Amino acid sequence: MEDKNMSKKLPKGFLWGGATADFQYEGGFNESGRGLLSHDYETDGSKEHPRHHTMKMPDGSIIEPKSSFILADSVPTEAEPVFLDDEYYPSHNAVDFYHHYKEDIKLMAGMGFNIFRFSVCWSRIFPTGEEAEPNAAGLKFYDDVINEMAKYNMEPLITICHDEMPMNLALKYNGWTSRKVIDAYVKYAKTLFEHFGNRCKYWLTFNEINAVRGFGPTGVRNSEGQDRYQADHNMFVASAKAVKLGHKLIPGSQFGTMFAMSGAYPATCKPEDMFHYLQEKRENWYFIDIMGRGYYPEYAAELLQRHNVKELHMEPEDAQILKEGQLDYIAFSYYRSNTTKAGDDWFNVGGDSNPYLKETPWGWPVDPLGLRYTMNEVYDRIQKPIFIVENGMGAVDKADENDYVEDDYRIDYLKDHLSAMADAINIDHVPCLGYTMWAPIDLVSLSTGEMKKRYGFVYVDMDDKGHGTLKRTPKKSYNWMKHIIETNGSALDE
Repeated sequence: MEDKNMSKKLPKGFLWGGATADFQYEGGFNESGRGLLSHDYETDGSKEHPRHHTMKMPDGSIIEPKSSFILADSVPTEAEPVFLDDEYYPSHNAVDFYHHYKEDIKLMAGMGFNIFRFSVCWSRIFPTGEEAEPNAAGLKFYDDVINEMAKYNMEPLITICHDEMPMNLALKYNGWTSRKVIDAYVKYAKTLFEHFGNRCKYWLTFNEINAVRGFGPTGVRNSEGQDRYQADHNMFVASAKAVKLGHKLIPGSQFGTMFAMSGAYPATCKPEDMFHYLQEKRENWYFIDIMGRGYYPEYAAELLQRHNVKELHMEPEDAQILKEGQLDYIAFSYYRSNTTKAGDDWFNVGGDSNPYLKETPWGWPVDPLGLRYTMNEVYDRIQKPIFIVENGMGAVDKADENDYVEDDYRIDYLKDHLSAMADAINIDHVPCLGYTMWAPIDLVSLSTGEMKKRYGFVYVDMDDKGHGTLKRTPKKSYNWMKHIIETNGSALDE
């Protein structure tokens, strides 16, 4: 029976921090040898006007597309690319961590962070992905970031590939559909291990590898069918090779991959809804099972057939590579839960509304208990430690004349979710390495490409079109979270 008086205090050594992505946070576009990135062609947007991809650059130049993935979601592949009159490329400037990293890291340290999850920009290290030697200026930037973190005893958690790749690889090879990209990735990962390995224990090979959004993590415009699942297989192999190499080069290192793990419930107990729910869950388990267990599950054949995949190209050695390169821990993002029923498409990410849950302004159901449920579900299945590497609430923050935000709604969201996490750890005995909230400092939203949808503990003075001073101002939630961390969760009982 559950003990209602169980403390929320977390185990000694629990990792508290925040998480970001380079193309949403870093900026520094076209500086110090950085090459073009697949996300550099993504426009702004909003809930009402989804962002899309275009070949038009800010200077008006247009790159001739060699792959259909560049085109806007709303037009057929044979049509001309769609251009907007007022396009803003959020990844180019973002909130300029590139020039504010010392200030931002100091702010994070002020909250008591002992870990910070960030992604390395692949094209900052290898501008086209095919250079023989890495870009020294790119390595230096991340050297500076990690060294600054070390001043505050803050560990790095590095995402090697966060939904992106050098544009050259996407265009030349149709992204991850080609095994040539495996070699490019392993060379890139090896460079990171050799250069930063003695300062970084925790790594993520990919971000939300199971997500389907535009060309997403796979680097191909066709997010369904043969291309998508062939690309996924090649990413599985690349990850396994990187894990094996990382263990060799960095003794004691720990590797995960980040999976998008929205909770899911059947809409009703109707048998057809229950069976659809089973299949919908397997859309995610497919990725976690292969990478966490090191082999393709039996149900993979049915899943691939359902997605019109005739046959995956695999090399004879792939099975052994997957076995030897299993993940050490399972990392995931959790923001919301969804419902699903017979007849829904397989990627109904938003799901149907849940009458038992409130929703954010962007229509995301708020479900703290779903986090505890998901933590148990993942650990019961894979039996490896978990790591919550993204969780947070996108909201419209109203700043006063001093840029201060009274974000009690964010405090409520986080208190409920952190309490559920503590219960999973202390009551259910789920081993959890840590929690990195998305995102510690306001950045550009991935889903909508806008600043209006804010997540951070720190307000950044920038609007949806990139206008503003970029001044950083802690919100009310900043000091609240500082107190939670300094008590290692005990303050959640207050």
